[in-house]
Amino acid sequence: MKAGGKSRRKYALRSLRSQLLARTLLILALLLVLIGFLQYFLMKDFLYRSRAEAMDTQLNSIPADLLIKDSQEQSGVNAPQEQTNRRNNRPGPFLFWPDMSLASIDTDGTFQSLSNENGLKPPRLTTEQYHAMQQSKRMRHGYQLITDAQGKEQLVVFRPLGPPDRSSGLLQMGVSTTSMQEQLINQLRTFILLSLIALAIGLALMLPVLRRTLVPLSRMVEAVKRIDAGNLAERFDAEQGQYEVDRLAVSFNGMLERLEHSFAAERELQMQMRRFIADASHELRTPLTSIHGFLEVLLRGAASNPKQLQSALESMYGESKRMNKLVSDLLLLAKLDRTPELKLEDISLDALLLEMKPQLLMLAGTRKVVFDMTAGIRVLAEGDKIKQVVLNLFHNAVQHTDLERGVIQVNLSAGKKLVDIQIRDNGPGMSKEQLERIFERFYRGDESRTRSSGGAGLGLAITQSIVEAHGGNITAESTPGTGSVFKVTLPLAGTV
Repeated sequence: MKAGGKSRRKYALRSLRSQLLARTLLILALLLVLIGFLQYFLMKDFLYRSRAEAMDTQLNSIPADLLIKDSQEQSGVNAPQEQTNRRNNRPGPFLFWPDMSLASIDTDGTFQSLSNENGLKPPRLTTEQYHAMQQSKRMRHGYQLITDAQGKEQLVVFRPLGPPDRSSGLLQMGVSTTSMQEQLINQLRTFILLSLIALAIGLALMLPVLRRTLVPLSRMVEAVKRIDAGNLAERFDAEQGQYEVDRLAVSFNGMLERLEHSFAAERELQMQMRRFIADASHELRTPLTSIHGFLEVLLRGAASNPKQLQSALESMYGESKRMNKLVSDLLLLAKLDRTPELKLEDISLDALLLEMKPQLLMLAGTRKVVFDMTAGIRVLAEGDKIKQVVLNLFHNAVQHTDLERGVIQVNLSAGKKLVDIQIRDNGPGMSKEQLERIFERFYRGDESRTRSSGGAGLGLAITQSIVEAHGGNITAESTPGTGSVFKVTLPLAGTV
Protein backbone atom coordinates (compact mmCIF):
# COMPACT_ATOMS: atom_id res chain seq x y z
CA MET A 1 0.00 0.00 0.00
CA LYS A 2 2.83 2.36 0.90
CA ALA A 3 4.67 1.49 -2.30
CA GLY A 4 1.55 2.25 -4.36
CA GLY A 5 1.06 5.62 -2.68
CA LYS A 6 4.72 6.47 -3.17
CA SER A 7 4.59 5.56 -6.85
CA ARG A 8 1.46 7.67 -7.33
CA ARG A 9 3.15 10.66 -5.69
CA LYS A 10 6.21 10.14 -7.87
CA TYR A 11 3.99 9.95 -10.97
CA ALA A 12 2.15 13.11 -9.90
CA LEU A 13 5.43 15.00 -9.49
CA ARG A 14 6.74 13.80 -12.87
CA SER A 15 3.51 14.37 -14.77
CA LEU A 16 3.44 17.05 -17.44
CA ARG A 17 0.40 18.67 -15.83
CA SER A 18 2.07 19.11 -12.44
CA GLN A 19 5.30 20.36 -14.02
CA LEU A 20 3.48 22.89 -16.18
CA LEU A 21 1.46 24.04 -13.19
CA ALA A 22 4.50 24.32 -10.91
CA ARG A 23 6.59 26.18 -13.48
CA THR A 24 3.77 28.53 -14.40
CA LEU A 25 3.13 29.36 -10.75
CA LEU A 26 6.86 29.80 -10.17
CA ILE A 27 7.12 32.27 -13.06
CA LEU A 28 4.03 34.08 -11.80
CA ALA A 29 5.48 34.24 -8.28
CA LEU A 30 8.80 35.60 -9.59
CA LEU A 31 6.95 38.23 -11.58
CA LEU A 32 4.94 39.23 -8.51
CA VAL A 33 8.13 39.47 -6.43
CA LEU A 34 9.72 41.64 -9.10
CA ILE A 35 6.62 43.83 -9.27
CA GLY A 36 6.62 44.06 -5.46
CA PHE A 37 10.24 45.23 -5.36
CA LEU A 38 9.66 47.76 -8.13
CA GLN A 39 6.51 49.01 -6.45
CA TYR A 40 8.31 49.33 -3.11
CA PHE A 41 11.22 51.37 -4.48
CA LEU A 42 9.10 53.50 -6.80
CA MET A 43 6.56 54.17 -4.04
CA LYS A 44 9.35 54.97 -1.60
CA ASP A 45 10.89 57.49 -3.98
CA PHE A 46 7.46 58.96 -4.69
CA LEU A 47 6.62 59.37 -0.99
CA TYR A 48 10.02 60.85 -0.16
CA ARG A 49 9.89 63.30 -3.06
CA SER A 50 6.33 64.34 -2.25
CA ARG A 51 7.26 64.91 1.38
CA ALA A 52 10.41 66.80 0.35
CA GLU A 53 8.38 69.10 -1.90
CA ALA A 54 5.89 69.74 0.94
CA MET A 55 8.76 70.50 3.32
CA ASP A 56 10.34 72.83 0.78
CA THR A 57 7.05 74.72 0.50
CA GLN A 58 6.83 74.80 4.26
CA LEU A 59 10.36 76.19 4.54
CA ASN A 60 9.56 78.93 2.07
CA SER A 61 6.54 79.92 4.18
CA ILE A 62 8.63 80.55 7.34
CA PRO A 63 9.15 84.34 7.92
CA ALA A 64 12.70 85.26 7.11
CA ASP A 65 13.00 87.90 9.91
CA LEU A 66 12.66 85.12 12.47
CA LEU A 67 15.68 83.32 11.08
CA ILE A 68 18.11 85.74 9.48
CA LYS A 69 20.67 87.44 11.67
CA ASP A 70 21.73 90.97 11.15
CA SER A 71 24.33 91.46 8.51
CA GLN A 72 26.46 93.34 10.96
CA GLU A 73 26.34 90.45 13.38
CA GLN A 74 27.40 88.15 10.60
CA SER A 75 30.32 90.43 9.71
CA GLY A 76 31.39 90.90 13.37
CA VAL A 77 30.78 94.76 13.41
CA ASN A 78 29.14 96.25 16.53
CA ALA A 79 25.51 96.93 15.81
CA PRO A 80 23.55 99.90 17.09
CA GLN A 81 21.77 99.51 20.38
CA GLU A 82 18.41 99.21 18.67
CA GLN A 83 19.60 96.32 16.57
CA THR A 84 21.23 94.70 19.58
CA ASN A 85 18.00 94.91 21.50
CA ARG A 86 16.13 93.43 18.54
CA ARG A 87 18.57 90.54 18.36
CA ASN A 88 18.32 89.91 22.07
CA ASN A 89 14.54 89.91 21.77
CA ARG A 90 14.56 87.36 18.85
CA PRO A 91 12.36 84.40 19.70
CA GLY A 92 14.10 81.11 20.47
CA PRO A 93 13.23 77.73 19.03
CA PHE A 94 9.69 77.82 17.76
CA LEU A 95 9.16 74.38 15.98
CA PHE A 96 6.69 72.23 17.91
CA TRP A 97 6.12 69.32 15.46
CA PRO A 98 7.28 66.19 17.24
CA ASP A 99 8.46 64.38 14.11
CA MET A 100 10.33 67.26 12.51
CA SER A 101 13.62 69.12 13.05
CA LEU A 102 14.81 72.55 12.02
CA ALA A 103 18.28 74.08 12.07
CA SER A 104 20.17 77.03 10.60
CA ILE A 105 23.73 77.09 9.38
CA ASP A 106 25.68 80.35 9.14
CA THR A 107 28.11 81.15 6.40
CA ASP A 108 30.99 80.22 8.69
CA GLY A 109 29.47 76.75 9.32
CA THR A 110 27.94 77.56 12.75
CA PHE A 111 25.11 75.06 13.34
CA GLN A 112 22.10 76.13 15.46
CA SER A 113 19.10 73.95 16.27
CA LEU A 114 15.77 75.73 15.98
CA SER A 115 13.65 72.74 17.11
CA ASN A 116 11.69 72.71 20.30
CA GLU A 117 12.53 70.26 23.04
CA ASN A 118 9.64 68.08 21.88
CA GLY A 119 10.87 68.10 18.30
CA LEU A 120 13.51 65.93 16.69
CA LYS A 121 17.14 66.67 17.10
CA PRO A 122 18.36 67.93 13.72
CA PRO A 123 21.06 65.79 12.12
CA ARG A 124 24.30 67.50 11.38
CA LEU A 125 26.63 67.26 8.41
CA THR A 126 30.27 68.27 8.42
CA THR A 127 31.32 71.89 8.09
CA GLU A 128 32.92 71.12 4.74
CA GLN A 129 29.65 69.72 3.40
CA TYR A 130 27.71 72.79 4.51
CA HIS A 131 30.38 75.07 3.08
CA ALA A 132 30.24 73.22 -0.25
CA MET A 133 26.44 73.65 -0.36
CA GLN A 134 26.73 77.39 0.23
CA GLN A 135 29.48 77.81 -2.37
CA SER A 136 27.50 75.94 -5.01
CA LYS A 137 26.02 78.25 -7.64
CA ARG A 138 23.10 75.89 -7.95
CA MET A 139 21.26 75.27 -4.71
CA ARG A 140 20.64 71.57 -4.26
CA HIS A 141 17.14 70.40 -5.05
CA GLY A 142 15.61 67.19 -3.77
CA TYR A 143 16.38 65.62 -0.43
CA GLN A 144 18.94 63.72 1.58
CA LEU A 145 18.55 60.84 4.02
CA ILE A 146 20.66 61.52 7.13
CA THR A 147 20.90 59.59 10.38
CA ASP A 148 20.76 61.79 13.54
CA ALA A 149 22.59 61.35 16.82
CA GLN A 150 19.86 59.03 18.14
CA GLY A 151 20.28 56.70 15.13
CA LYS A 152 17.00 57.71 13.53
CA GLU A 153 16.79 58.31 9.83
CA GLN A 154 15.54 61.74 8.73
CA LEU A 155 14.55 63.11 5.35
CA VAL A 156 16.28 66.49 5.13
CA VAL A 157 15.84 69.43 2.74
CA PHE A 158 17.78 72.69 2.52
CA ARG A 159 17.06 76.27 1.40
CA PRO A 160 19.30 79.36 1.32
CA LEU A 161 18.82 82.23 3.71
CA GLY A 162 18.70 85.65 2.22
CA PRO A 163 18.57 86.73 -1.41
CA PRO A 164 20.13 84.45 -4.05
CA ASP A 165 23.00 86.90 -4.76
CA ARG A 166 23.86 87.41 -1.11
CA SER A 167 23.28 84.21 0.89
CA SER A 168 23.56 84.50 4.65
CA GLY A 169 23.47 80.79 5.42
CA LEU A 170 21.29 77.69 5.07
CA LEU A 171 18.06 76.55 6.58
CA GLN A 172 17.74 72.82 7.18
CA MET A 173 14.47 70.99 7.79
CA GLY A 174 14.19 67.30 8.55
CA VAL A 175 11.39 64.85 9.17
CA SER A 176 11.42 61.33 10.53
CA THR A 177 10.97 58.60 7.89
CA THR A 178 9.37 56.22 10.39
CA SER A 179 5.80 56.97 9.36
CA MET A 180 6.66 56.71 5.69
CA GLN A 181 8.46 53.41 6.27
CA GLU A 182 5.42 52.09 8.13
CA GLN A 183 3.22 53.16 5.22
CA LEU A 184 5.48 51.38 2.77
CA ILE A 185 5.58 48.22 4.91
CA ASN A 186 1.80 48.20 5.20
CA GLN A 187 1.47 48.60 1.46
CA LEU A 188 4.01 45.81 0.91
CA ARG A 189 2.08 43.53 3.24
CA THR A 190 -1.10 44.29 1.37
CA PHE A 191 0.61 43.49 -1.92
CA ILE A 192 1.98 40.19 -0.56
CA LEU A 193 -1.47 39.21 0.70
CA LEU A 194 -3.07 40.06 -2.64
CA SER A 195 -0.31 38.16 -4.45
CA LEU A 196 -0.93 35.03 -2.36
CA ILE A 197 -4.64 35.32 -3.07
CA ALA A 198 -3.88 35.72 -6.80
CA LEU A 199 -1.62 32.62 -6.74
CA ALA A 200 -4.32 30.60 -4.98
CA ILE A 201 -6.94 31.73 -7.49
CA GLY A 202 -4.51 31.01 -10.34
CA LEU A 203 -3.90 27.52 -8.97
CA ALA A 204 -7.63 26.84 -8.74
CA LEU A 205 -8.25 28.12 -12.26
CA MET A 206 -5.23 26.55 -13.95
CA LEU A 207 -5.87 22.99 -12.78
CA PRO A 208 -9.03 22.50 -14.88
CA VAL A 209 -7.56 24.54 -17.74
CA LEU A 210 -4.43 22.37 -17.85
CA ARG A 211 -6.52 19.22 -17.55
CA ARG A 212 -8.60 20.30 -20.54
CA THR A 213 -5.54 21.47 -22.48
CA LEU A 214 -3.80 18.09 -22.06
CA VAL A 215 -6.82 16.05 -23.19
CA PRO A 216 -5.43 15.58 -26.76
CA LEU A 217 -2.13 14.35 -25.33
CA SER A 218 -3.97 11.94 -23.03
CA ARG A 219 -5.88 10.60 -26.03
CA MET A 220 -2.60 9.98 -27.82
CA VAL A 221 -1.27 8.10 -24.80
CA GLU A 222 -4.36 5.87 -24.77
CA ALA A 223 -4.03 5.28 -28.50
CA VAL A 224 -0.36 4.33 -28.10
CA LYS A 225 -1.35 1.78 -25.44
CA ARG A 226 -3.63 0.10 -27.99
CA ILE A 227 -0.84 -0.20 -30.56
CA ASP A 228 1.26 -3.35 -30.76
CA ALA A 229 2.95 -5.39 -33.48
CA GLY A 230 -0.37 -6.91 -34.50
CA ASN A 231 -2.30 -3.63 -34.52
CA LEU A 232 -0.42 -1.02 -36.50
CA ALA A 233 -3.49 0.33 -38.30
CA GLU A 234 -4.22 2.74 -35.44
CA ARG A 235 -3.89 6.39 -36.43
CA PHE A 236 -4.01 9.65 -34.47
CA ASP A 237 -6.29 12.58 -35.17
CA ALA A 238 -4.06 15.20 -36.80
CA GLU A 239 -6.51 18.08 -36.20
CA GLN A 240 -6.97 18.45 -32.45
CA GLY A 241 -6.65 22.23 -32.30
CA GLN A 242 -3.11 22.29 -30.88
CA TYR A 243 -0.28 22.89 -33.32
CA GLU A 244 2.40 20.99 -31.40
CA VAL A 245 0.14 18.02 -30.67
CA ASP A 246 -1.01 17.98 -34.31
CA ARG A 247 2.62 17.87 -35.46
CA LEU A 248 3.31 15.06 -33.00
CA ALA A 249 0.26 13.17 -34.31
CA VAL A 250 1.44 13.58 -37.91
CA SER A 251 4.91 12.32 -36.95
CA PHE A 252 3.42 9.34 -35.10
CA ASN A 253 1.16 8.54 -38.05
CA GLY A 254 4.13 8.59 -40.39
CA MET A 255 6.12 6.36 -38.05
CA LEU A 256 3.20 3.93 -37.71
CA GLU A 257 2.77 3.82 -41.48
CA ARG A 258 6.45 3.03 -41.95
CA LEU A 259 6.29 0.38 -39.24
CA GLU A 260 3.18 -1.13 -40.80
CA HIS A 261 4.87 -1.29 -44.18
CA SER A 262 8.02 -2.73 -42.59
CA PHE A 263 6.08 -5.42 -40.75
CA ALA A 264 4.08 -6.20 -43.89
CA ALA A 265 7.28 -6.44 -45.92
CA GLU A 266 8.83 -8.62 -43.22
CA ARG A 267 5.84 -10.93 -43.24
CA GLU A 268 5.89 -11.05 -47.03
CA LEU A 269 9.62 -11.76 -46.96
CA GLN A 270 9.11 -14.58 -44.48
CA MET A 271 6.34 -16.05 -46.62
CA GLN A 272 8.54 -15.77 -49.71
CA MET A 273 11.39 -17.39 -47.82
CA ARG A 274 9.17 -20.27 -46.76
CA ARG A 275 7.90 -20.66 -50.32
CA PHE A 276 11.46 -20.42 -51.60
CA ILE A 277 12.69 -23.14 -49.24
CA ALA A 278 9.70 -25.35 -50.09
CA ASP A 279 10.13 -24.82 -53.84
CA ALA A 280 13.89 -25.30 -53.71
CA SER A 281 13.44 -28.50 -51.70
CA HIS A 282 10.85 -29.70 -54.18
CA GLU A 283 13.04 -28.86 -57.19
CA LEU A 284 16.06 -30.63 -55.67
CA ARG A 285 14.06 -33.59 -54.45
CA THR A 286 12.69 -34.36 -57.94
CA PRO A 287 16.07 -35.05 -59.64
CA LEU A 288 17.40 -36.76 -56.53
CA THR A 289 14.38 -39.06 -56.46
CA SER A 290 14.83 -39.81 -60.14
CA ILE A 291 18.55 -40.56 -59.71
CA HIS A 292 17.79 -42.70 -56.65
CA GLY A 293 15.20 -44.69 -58.66
CA PHE A 294 17.59 -45.35 -61.52
CA LEU A 295 20.28 -46.50 -59.08
CA GLU A 296 17.84 -48.97 -57.51
CA VAL A 297 17.02 -50.35 -60.98
CA LEU A 298 20.71 -50.74 -61.75
CA LEU A 299 21.37 -52.48 -58.43
CA ARG A 300 18.62 -54.98 -59.16
CA GLY A 301 20.46 -56.26 -62.25
CA ALA A 302 19.71 -53.75 -64.95
CA ALA A 303 23.40 -52.88 -65.08
CA SER A 304 24.03 -56.17 -66.92
CA ASN A 305 21.69 -55.03 -69.72
CA PRO A 306 23.58 -52.57 -71.97
CA LYS A 307 20.42 -50.85 -73.25
CA GLN A 308 18.91 -50.32 -69.78
CA LEU A 309 22.28 -49.22 -68.42
CA GLN A 310 22.72 -46.63 -71.17
CA SER A 311 19.19 -45.29 -70.70
CA ALA A 312 19.62 -45.03 -66.92
CA LEU A 313 22.99 -43.29 -67.22
CA GLU A 314 21.62 -40.76 -69.70
CA SER A 315 18.62 -40.04 -67.47
CA MET A 316 20.81 -39.64 -64.37
CA TYR A 317 23.18 -37.38 -66.27
CA GLY A 318 20.28 -35.16 -67.36
CA GLU A 319 18.89 -34.96 -63.84
CA SER A 320 22.30 -34.22 -62.34
CA LYS A 321 22.86 -31.52 -64.96
CA ARG A 322 19.48 -30.02 -64.13
CA MET A 323 20.23 -30.17 -60.41
CA ASN A 324 23.63 -28.56 -60.96
CA LYS A 325 22.04 -25.66 -62.85
CA LEU A 326 19.47 -25.22 -60.10
CA VAL A 327 22.15 -25.07 -57.42
CA SER A 328 24.16 -22.58 -59.51
CA ASP A 329 21.09 -20.37 -59.95
CA LEU A 330 20.35 -20.50 -56.21
CA LEU A 331 23.93 -19.53 -55.40
CA LEU A 332 23.76 -16.66 -57.90
CA LEU A 333 20.50 -15.40 -56.38
CA ALA A 334 21.98 -15.59 -52.88
CA LYS A 335 24.97 -13.56 -54.09
CA LEU A 336 22.73 -10.98 -55.76
CA ASP A 337 20.59 -10.67 -52.62
CA ARG A 338 23.65 -9.39 -50.84
CA THR A 339 25.40 -6.23 -51.96
CA PRO A 340 26.58 -7.29 -55.43
CA GLU A 341 30.16 -6.56 -56.42
CA LEU A 342 29.94 -5.59 -60.07
CA LYS A 343 32.91 -4.85 -62.31
CA LEU A 344 31.42 -1.85 -64.05
CA GLU A 345 32.84 -0.70 -67.38
CA ASP A 346 31.83 1.79 -70.02
CA ILE A 347 30.49 -0.52 -72.73
CA SER A 348 28.61 -0.11 -76.00
CA LEU A 349 25.25 -1.85 -75.83
CA ASP A 350 24.69 -2.02 -79.57
CA ALA A 351 28.13 -3.64 -80.03
CA LEU A 352 27.34 -6.12 -77.26
CA LEU A 353 24.04 -7.15 -78.90
CA LEU A 354 25.71 -7.48 -82.30
CA GLU A 355 28.29 -9.73 -80.67
CA MET A 356 25.46 -11.89 -79.27
CA LYS A 357 23.49 -11.98 -82.55
CA PRO A 358 24.82 -15.36 -83.85
CA GLN A 359 24.11 -17.01 -80.49
CA LEU A 360 20.60 -15.58 -80.38
CA LEU A 361 19.84 -16.70 -83.94
CA MET A 362 21.01 -20.20 -83.06
CA LEU A 363 18.72 -20.27 -79.99
CA ALA A 364 15.78 -19.07 -82.10
CA GLY A 365 16.06 -21.93 -84.57
CA THR A 366 13.53 -21.44 -87.35
CA ARG A 367 11.81 -18.56 -85.54
CA LYS A 368 12.06 -15.13 -87.11
CA VAL A 369 14.28 -12.66 -85.22
CA VAL A 370 14.13 -8.88 -85.91
CA PHE A 371 16.87 -6.56 -84.62
CA ASP A 372 16.23 -2.80 -84.36
CA MET A 373 19.14 -1.07 -82.59
CA THR A 374 20.34 2.51 -82.22
CA ALA A 375 24.08 2.88 -82.57
CA GLY A 376 26.37 4.62 -80.12
CA ILE A 377 24.53 3.79 -76.88
CA ARG A 378 26.91 3.40 -73.97
CA VAL A 379 26.20 2.30 -70.40
CA LEU A 380 28.22 1.72 -67.27
CA ALA A 381 27.72 -2.01 -66.64
CA GLU A 382 29.31 -5.45 -66.38
CA GLY A 383 29.17 -6.95 -69.85
CA ASP A 384 28.76 -10.61 -68.84
CA LYS A 385 25.83 -9.79 -66.55
CA ILE A 386 24.04 -7.80 -69.29
CA LYS A 387 24.59 -10.73 -71.68
CA GLN A 388 22.97 -13.02 -69.12
CA VAL A 389 19.97 -10.65 -68.90
CA VAL A 390 19.50 -10.66 -72.69
CA LEU A 391 19.96 -14.43 -72.91
CA ASN A 392 17.44 -15.12 -70.14
CA LEU A 393 14.80 -12.87 -71.73
CA PHE A 394 15.47 -14.18 -75.23
CA HIS A 395 15.37 -17.80 -74.04
CA ASN A 396 12.07 -17.08 -72.30
CA ALA A 397 10.68 -15.70 -75.57
CA VAL A 398 11.91 -18.77 -77.46
CA GLN A 399 10.17 -21.09 -74.99
CA HIS A 400 6.82 -19.33 -75.45
CA THR A 401 6.72 -18.92 -79.23
CA ASP A 402 5.89 -21.38 -81.98
CA LEU A 403 8.81 -22.97 -83.80
CA GLU A 404 7.47 -22.09 -87.24
CA ARG A 405 5.34 -18.96 -86.74
CA GLY A 406 7.26 -17.41 -83.88
CA VAL A 407 8.59 -13.86 -84.22
CA ILE A 408 10.99 -12.30 -81.70
CA GLN A 409 11.95 -8.61 -81.81
CA VAL A 410 15.05 -7.17 -80.12
CA ASN A 411 14.90 -3.37 -79.86
CA LEU A 412 17.52 -0.97 -78.46
CA SER A 413 16.76 2.74 -78.04
CA ALA A 414 17.86 5.62 -75.81
CA GLY A 415 16.40 8.78 -74.33
CA LYS A 416 18.15 11.70 -72.60
CA LYS A 417 19.18 9.73 -69.52
CA LEU A 418 17.90 6.16 -69.97
CA VAL A 419 18.37 3.32 -72.41
CA ASP A 420 15.67 0.71 -73.18
CA ILE A 421 16.18 -2.89 -74.23
CA GLN A 422 12.92 -4.52 -75.37
CA ILE A 423 12.40 -8.19 -76.26
CA ARG A 424 8.99 -8.81 -77.76
CA ASP A 425 7.39 -12.10 -78.83
CA ASN A 426 4.11 -13.17 -80.46
CA GLY A 427 3.46 -16.05 -78.09
CA PRO A 428 0.25 -16.84 -76.22
CA GLY A 429 0.79 -14.03 -73.74
CA MET A 430 0.01 -14.01 -70.03
CA SER A 431 -3.00 -13.34 -67.86
CA LYS A 432 -3.06 -10.52 -65.31
CA GLU A 433 -2.49 -12.96 -62.45
CA GLN A 434 0.51 -14.50 -64.19
CA LEU A 435 1.93 -11.06 -65.00
CA GLU A 436 1.81 -10.01 -61.34
CA ARG A 437 3.90 -13.02 -60.27
CA ILE A 438 6.19 -13.39 -63.27
CA PHE A 439 9.31 -12.26 -61.39
CA GLU A 440 8.72 -14.44 -58.31
CA ARG A 441 11.23 -17.17 -57.63
CA PHE A 442 10.16 -20.67 -58.67
CA TYR A 443 7.01 -19.31 -60.28
CA ARG A 444 6.08 -21.01 -63.53
CA GLY A 445 3.05 -19.94 -65.53
CA ASP A 446 3.01 -23.13 -67.63
CA GLU A 447 4.13 -25.96 -65.35
CA SER A 448 4.26 -28.68 -67.98
CA ARG A 449 6.24 -26.68 -70.56
CA THR A 450 8.87 -25.39 -68.17
CA ARG A 451 9.25 -28.73 -66.47
CA SER A 452 9.83 -30.53 -69.77
CA SER A 453 12.38 -27.94 -70.85
CA GLY A 454 14.20 -28.08 -67.51
CA GLY A 455 13.22 -24.62 -66.20
CA ALA A 456 12.86 -24.06 -62.45
CA GLY A 457 11.31 -20.58 -62.51
CA LEU A 458 14.47 -18.73 -61.49
CA GLY A 459 15.52 -17.12 -64.77
CA LEU A 460 13.36 -13.98 -64.54
CA ALA A 461 14.10 -13.57 -60.82
CA ILE A 462 17.84 -13.63 -61.61
CA THR A 463 17.31 -11.20 -64.47
CA GLN A 464 15.47 -8.75 -62.22
CA SER A 465 18.19 -8.92 -59.56
CA ILE A 466 20.93 -8.22 -62.11
CA VAL A 467 19.06 -5.26 -63.63
CA GLU A 468 18.34 -3.70 -60.22
CA ALA A 469 21.99 -4.20 -59.20
CA HIS A 470 22.90 -1.96 -62.18
CA GLY A 471 20.47 0.72 -60.97
CA GLY A 472 17.90 -0.15 -63.62
CA ASN A 473 14.39 -1.52 -63.81
CA ILE A 474 12.60 -4.33 -65.63
CA THR A 475 8.90 -4.49 -66.48
CA ALA A 476 6.65 -6.85 -68.40
CA GLU A 477 3.52 -6.23 -70.45
CA SER A 478 1.33 -8.87 -71.99
CA THR A 479 -2.04 -9.41 -73.60
CA PRO A 480 -3.40 -12.96 -73.86
CA GLY A 481 -3.28 -14.12 -77.47
CA THR A 482 -0.98 -11.37 -78.78
CA GLY A 483 2.32 -11.97 -76.99
CA SER A 484 4.50 -10.37 -74.33
CA VAL A 485 7.17 -7.69 -74.14
CA PHE A 486 9.92 -7.37 -71.51
CA LYS A 487 11.49 -3.93 -71.12
CA VAL A 488 14.85 -3.35 -69.39
CA THR A 489 15.72 0.26 -68.50
CA LEU A 490 19.29 1.23 -67.61
CA PRO A 491 20.93 4.63 -67.00
CA LEU A 492 23.16 5.96 -69.76
CA ALA A 493 26.85 6.32 -69.06
CA GLY A 494 27.64 9.66 -67.42
CA THR A 495 24.16 10.06 -65.84
CA VAL A 496 24.78 8.05 -62.66
